[in-house]
Amino acid sequence: MEQTLYDLMDWAGIEELTYSESADPHRMLGPHLTDKGLLIQALIPTAEAVTVKLTGTGKTYPMEMADEAGFFAVLIPRKNKTAYILEVTYDNGTKEELQDPYAFAPQYTERELKKFEAGIFYDIYEKMGAHPMTIDGTDGVYFSVWAPCAMRVSVVGDFNLWDGRRHQMRRVGEGDACIFELFVPGLKPGCLYKYEIKTRAGEPMLKADPYANFAELRPNNASVVWDIGKYQWQDQEWMKKRAVSDSKDKPFNIYEVHLGSWIRREPAKDENGNYIVGSEFCNYRELAVKLAAYVKEMGYTHVELLPVMEHPLDASWGYQVTGYYAPTSRYGTPDDFMYFMDYMHQNGIGVILDWVPAHFPRDAYGMACFDGTCVYEHADPRQGSHPHWGTLIYNYGRPGVSNFLIANALFWADKYHADGIRMDAVASMLYLDYGKSDGQWVANMYGGNENLDAVEFLRHLSSVFKGRKDGAVLIAEESTAWPMVTGNPKDGGLGFDYKWNMGWMNDFTNYMRCDPYFRKNNYGGLTFSMLYAYSENFILVFSHDEVVHGKGSMMGKMPGETLEKKAENLRTAYGFMMSHPGKKLLFMGQDYGQIDEWNENASLEWGLLQYPLHKNMQNYVKALNKMYMEHPALYEADFEPEGFEWINCSYQDESMVMFVRRSRGGKETLLFVCNFDHMEHEKFRLGVPFAGKYKEILNSDAKEFGGGGRVNPRLKTSKKIEWDDREDSIELTIAPMSFLVFSCTPQAPVKKAGRTTKKDKDAGTEKSVKKESKTVSSRKSASGPKNTPKNAQKAVGREELKRLTTAREEPKKLETAKEEPKRLGTAKGEPKKLETAKEKPKQLTTARKEPKKLETAKEEPKRLTAAPEKSALRTEAEHSEKDR
Repeated sequence: MEQTLYDLMDWAGIEELTYSESADPHRMLGPHLTDKGLLIQALIPTAEAVTVKLTGTGKTYPMEMADEAGFFAVLIPRKNKTAYILEVTYDNGTKEELQDPYAFAPQYTERELKKFEAGIFYDIYEKMGAHPMTIDGTDGVYFSVWAPCAMRVSVVGDFNLWDGRRHQMRRVGEGDACIFELFVPGLKPGCLYKYEIKTRAGEPMLKADPYANFAELRPNNASVVWDIGKYQWQDQEWMKKRAVSDSKDKPFNIYEVHLGSWIRREPAKDENGNYIVGSEFCNYRELAVKLAAYVKEMGYTHVELLPVMEHPLDASWGYQVTGYYAPTSRYGTPDDFMYFMDYMHQNGIGVILDWVPAHFPRDAYGMACFDGTCVYEHADPRQGSHPHWGTLIYNYGRPGVSNFLIANALFWADKYHADGIRMDAVASMLYLDYGKSDGQWVANMYGGNENLDAVEFLRHLSSVFKGRKDGAVLIAEESTAWPMVTGNPKDGGLGFDYKWNMGWMNDFTNYMRCDPYFRKNNYGGLTFSMLYAYSENFILVFSHDEVVHGKGSMMGKMPGETLEKKAENLRTAYGFMMSHPGKKLLFMGQDYGQIDEWNENASLEWGLLQYPLHKNMQNYVKALNKMYMEHPALYEADFEPEGFEWINCSYQDESMVMFVRRSRGGKETLLFVCNFDHMEHEKFRLGVPFAGKYKEILNSDAKEFGGGGRVNPRLKTSKKIEWDDREDSIELTIAPMSFLVFSCTPQAPVKKAGRTTKKDKDAGTEKSVKKESKTVSSRKSASGPKNTPKNAQKAVGREELKRLTTAREEPKKLETAKEEPKRLGTAKGEPKKLETAKEKPKQLTTARKEPKKLETAKEEPKRLTAAPEKSALRTEAEHSEKDR
C-alpha cells in the first residue's frame, strides 16, 4: 500500500467496521474528498479483488486490501466526487458489479427527526421499514429502523449472505429518537431481510422489522421487501360517499369473520407426500369474491376481520401480532389484500379491521427487548407484562411507542382503505391492575389504578384519526364501566365512535341459557340494558369470544331437548338483538346455527345447510337483516332515547317484553313482541302507541323459518280499549318462544264535511305522531302495566269479583273504562280497595281466556253471576299450574 494511502487509513475505525460495531459506517465507507484526492473505501467480506469504475469516464482504479476481513481502499486523483460502481471478484471466482450503498446521503430531515422525537410523525411508515425507491437516479431499497440503545444495526438478508458486516447502518438523530438507516442499491421487492442488532453488551440479535410491509409465511419469520404503492384502487366512489356520511344514523350490521376458517381447502401434498405449508388457505382474492357474494346475499353492511396483521401462531387468531404493518402472508401478498378491500368496497361492503395495541408477544425475533433494552415495553414487569396472557404491555408514555401505534392505525386507513378499526382489549389498557393481583402492578402518580399514559394515548389517537374526516370509525372492545368511551376527548372522553356492549352480551346470553321455566327469575337480563343504553354509542355483539374455549356455539347455548327447540330459542334471541337499540355484530357460522363451537383450524360447517333446520335459520337471519335495512326505525335513532319506548317490561312471570322503535322524528314506528317462554297466548291484548293499523311484517314462528306457523296474517285495527297504560290496544296470537314485529300506521283523522285532501291526511298523520311523541315524553320509559289480566286477578278478591258481576243493570259500564271507576267508588263495603283500583275494572273486561265475551255486555253478566267462585278458582288453578 502506498504511503499516502496508508497515512489516510483510520485503523481503529477499520477494526470497528470489521468487528461490525460501527454506528456511523458512512464516516469511513464510501467516497470522501481529502487534500490528496478522492478516497473511496469499501468493506466487502469474502472479496479477493475490488475495482472502482467511474461511471462518467469508464476509467478503473484497483482498490488495495487494507484488511483481510475485506476492507478495500483506493485514492483517486480528483477534487470532486463522481458516480462509480464497484467491480468485485469473490473468493469463489464469481464476479459482481455493485453500486456502493455508502455513496448516498441520509434521507431523514431534521424536522422529521424532531417530529418523531415528539411522537407526532403520523406518517412515519413512509420512512420506517423497507421502501423500494429511487435516489439520485439509482433504484434500490431504503431501510430504517428505531433502535435507540443499539451499539450497531445492520440490514441482512438473502442478498448479502445474512452477514451483519456487509450493510451496517448509519445512526441519525439523538437520544430517544436515534434511528438507523441505509439505502441499498439494486435490491428489488421480494427479497428477504431482517435487522441484525448488536446490543451494548456486544451480543448480536436477529429481529424482524416492526414496520415491514410483508413477511414470510409461518413458521418462517423473515421480513419481505414489498412495494405497496403500485396497486390501482377502484373504490373512489365508495371512499367519497363514506367521507360525507355519518354511520350513526345508517344501517350498521357487521358479519365478523376469521379468514383462515371461513372457508378452507384440503391441504395439498408435494411429490414426497408431505403437506405443503399454507396450501390449506385461500387467497385474499378468492376470499373477496366468495365472501362478498355471501355478505350481499345475507344483507350485512360490513365485515369485521379478526386481525390480518402478521402473527406467528394460528391459535392466537391474530391477536398476538409481530408484524403490525404487514397483512399476513397466509392468504397472499399485500396487493392481494388491497384487492380484497377494493372488491368489498366496489360491492358496497365496508371492512373493519381488528387491531391490537394492548399487548404483543415475546417471540425472540419480534419487538420484545428489541435493541437489548425495553424499547416498546416497560422495563418493570409489573408495568410491562400481562401475567395471564404471557405477553408484553406497550409503554404508551414513550413518544416513539405511541407514534408507532398511532401511525399504524392511520396506515391501515390510508394504505388499505379500512372503514374502521376495532381496538381489542381496551380495558386491559385502561387499568394498571387488569388481570393482576396485589403486588403485580404499580399505581399511577395519584395512587390510582388508571393507566394515565394509555388514556392520553387513546385520546391522542382518536383526535388524529377522526381529524382526517374520511368517515373511518374507531370501535372499542371495552368490557368495564369506564365512562365516556365514546365521548369527546375535549370533554374527558376517549373519542371512540362505538363501543362493544359486552355487558349486554353477557347478561343476555346468560338469560338465554336458562331453561324457560327459570327465566322469570332472571328477567333483568332482558331489561337492564335499557337503563344504560344511551350512556355510550353501543354495538350489540355475539362475537367470536362467545363461541370458543368450551362456551359452545350460539345454538349450543340454547336450552331444549331437541335442535328444533334450541332453534326456537335462538330465533327469538336474534330477533330481540336486532330490535334492541344499537348497531349489530354476529360471528360467522352463527347465522345458520352451527352446532359445534368455532375451530380456527377447520372450515365452517357449510354442509349443515343441506338440512332444513340450518337452512331455515339462515333464511331467518337473512329476513332479519332485510328488515333491518328496510326500516329506519331500527337504526336512525339508535343513540337517541326518543327512538325506543317500552310498551310493557313487567311481564316477568310470562318472560315477555313489548316495546316500540321509532325513526328520527317519529316518521316510522315498529312494534315488537318477544316471548321467551314456551307458553302460547291466544287473543292476547296489547297496548299500542297510537290508534291505527298494525300489520305483522315478521314472525319467528313462521313455517318458512321452521316454526309452527302461529302467525297474525290479518291486519290489526286498534280498538279504544285501554291497556298497558295506552288508550288503544290490539288483540293478537303470540306463539311460544317467538319474536313478532308489526308496522304501525296512525289512523287518519276523519273530517265531518267536505273532501279529505292529501294535505289533510298528512296533517292528520303529523298530528298523530306529535301526540304520540308528547305522550312518550311524559311517560316513564320503564313503567310497567297497570292493567294486565294477571295483575287484575291478583288485585281484585273473590268478593269484589262477585259484587262486580252482579251489576246486570249496568253492562255498558264494563265496556266503558272511563265510567266504571265512578260506579265502583260508591261501594260501601271496601272503600280502600276500590280507591286504589281505578283501572282494574278495565282489566276485567279483557280477561285473558274470554276477551270477546267480556266485551259483549249482554251475555257477560249471566256468565259471571252464575258461578263467580268457580271462575275465580279456575283462574287461580291455571296460575298455580303455570307456577309449577
